[in-house]
Amino acid sequence: MRDPLSALSDAFTSFLFGKVETTRLPVRTSTGQAQAVYLPTAAPGLGDSGVIIGREVYSGKGYIYDPFQLYGQQLPAPHWLVLGESGNGKSALEKTYVLRQLRFRDRQVVVLDAQGEDGVGEWNLIAQELGITPIRLDPTAALNGGIRLNPLDPSITTTGQLALLRTIIEVAMGHGLDERSGFALKVAHAYVTATITERQPVLMDIVEQLRHPKPESAEAMNVDIDDVRAWGLDVALVLDRLVDGDLRGMFDGPTTVGIDLDAPLIVFDLSHIDRNSIAMPILMAIVGVWLEHTWIRPDRKKRIFLVEEAWHIINSPFVAQLFQRLLKFGRRLGLSFVAVVHHLSDVVDGAAAKEAAAILKMASTRTIYAQKTDEARATGRVIGLPRWAVEIIPTLTPGIAVWDVNGNVQVVKHLITEAERPLVFTDRAMTEGSAADPDDLLPDDLRAAELETEQRAARIENQQRLNESSRSTVA
Repeated sequence: MRDPLSALSDAFTSFLFGKVETTRLPVRTSTGQAQAVYLPTAAPGLGDSGVIIGREVYSGKGYIYDPFQLYGQQLPAPHWLVLGESGNGKSALEKTYVLRQLRFRDRQVVVLDAQGEDGVGEWNLIAQELGITPIRLDPTAALNGGIRLNPLDPSITTTGQLALLRTIIEVAMGHGLDERSGFALKVAHAYVTATITERQPVLMDIVEQLRHPKPESAEAMNVDIDDVRAWGLDVALVLDRLVDGDLRGMFDGPTTVGIDLDAPLIVFDLSHIDRNSIAMPILMAIVGVWLEHTWIRPDRKKRIFLVEEAWHIINSPFVAQLFQRLLKFGRRLGLSFVAVVHHLSDVVDGAAAKEAAAILKMASTRTIYAQKTDEARATGRVIGLPRWAVEIIPTLTPGIAVWDVNGNVQVVKHLITEAERPLVFTDRAMTEGSAADPDDLLPDDLRAAELETEQRAARIENQQRLNESSRSTVA
């Protein structure tokens, strides 16, 4: 029995304002029937094909990502940009992603490992676990039988060789070649490739031709031989650094025999090179072009090219132009380029702003770990993140990142298994290694069961969504 005072109050309110509440009888139903009443709390996932990254924070569902599965459907390009300050989990994500991708038989990965400690790169443990010997580029070791990569390797087309030589020189000089220097380099390269056939041409051959050009080179353009020699002098001095300077031994001889380009994982250890020197972008240019002509083949394999410290590429106009071509061809040949950068401002405000914008545009997947507020705002403005994502980036804890997959923006917690932990977090990981919580680590058998359950649930959810869509269409 209702309280008389409450009944009188309700009657007076109804008289003044009309009836304000409708009393309905309770209804019993199932969650399956009632789910349409509630608005979604998280964006839909990316499907259940590929490698699992972790959990979507708001929904708790497993987050699965694979650029090769998504390419052409949800992704216009398979390339990926990873951003964030040190200590938030970029390194852990890269390593577990590669280990999980290599479980597929048609995957192959190349890593440019620019970081390291104790004389080895940080990918050394993973390489050892897989029985792989890293390709260690070290100017001191190269003089004693170390690894060499030849920019004039016959496997690289003559056009590619000339483009690579120009890039090396332009990076070292800090500006583009003028027409006269470019002509001197062109005629020296043409003479070397035409006359040296019994062995691999090497950089010293180019240097010698620049110092002592042949008369026919001058006659072709009706110029004096002394002029050709003067035009090529600066070019010769730059290349001499690779032949007889501080970078000697790595590129001044035939390519080392025995580099296994069919291994599932190929690691170029660049940790012995000063990351702040001009040598690093030169190295990346040579390795990138050499891989373009020797590694990427139309054999239906899916390839991943992961570059640490990628700002050396994106921040150099000349190197960036070479990699732009590689990325364009890569989409046709099944290549996913993964660039790891600490701060987007390192590149978008640099000398290669135009080239950086082009490469960023090709990266349809962007993963952003914690950044300071100003950096997060700048990042969000450049890559077009929604406001809510920009606001939470400074608050993210290690191991959690904002994922933007061609406009599908979600917050994802990266999960690591116990088997992966010793390979991902080494003694040097006082920064990146701190990115994992004990709660993020699960026993392998339990994690495998959870992965299977999550993938099964994702398939069921996708099927239900299709069924509901079909019913809506019929209605």
